[in-house]
Amino acid sequence: MAKKIDSPCVSTCQLKGGMCTSCGRSIDEIRHWKSMKRPEKVSTLKRAEQRRKKLNK
Repeated sequence: MAKKIDSPCVSTCQLKGGMCTSCGRSIDEIRHWKSMKRPEKVSTLKRAEQRRKKLNK
């Protein structure tokens, strides 16, 4: 298991409705990323992926 989970930020932030359309995270998730524990980051990444899929439909 990897020790560190890198931020999904791709440095092309586009905020729309409180969410980044590039990485799929909410503003609060972006703000708290560094202080999140591993399980929180994994959950956040899963939610972000689902959001991005909805945007791409």
